[in-house]
Amino acid sequence: MDPSHKKFRISGPEIRQLIPNLGGCVASDRIVVDGLNVGYMYREEPRDDVDSGWAFLSGDESQDYVDVPANWGVYAVNTICNYDPAIIPYLDSPSGKAFGRTQGTGSFEEEEFREDRE
Repeated sequence: MDPSHKKFRISGPEIRQLIPNLGGCVASDRIVVDGLNVGYMYREEPRDDVDSGWAFLSGDESQDYVDVPANWGVYAVNTICNYDPAIIPYLDSPSGKAFGRTQGTGSFEEEEFREDRE
């Protein structure tokens, strides 16, 4: 699917500046299109100066879903903060960290980081 045809839960004009610019990230459409909270996030080593290294998933994506590039997008980290502000306290974490949401809460617990996830 062409990203310009995606129907985002939050429109561009509704995005507020919640954090300083941290660069870009990848996020699943389960968050930005379907409106689910972030359920799992991890930070890899950034690939360049504009990459934060962060990836955000709802946590219910199947491997088949994850394997389809059209189900992902590249966004400013601040954009994902607008979808789920609960991630903000964790954004200063170094590369190699992963966090899963504690069910039914706005908090996350550190999980084992696995490089093969994506």
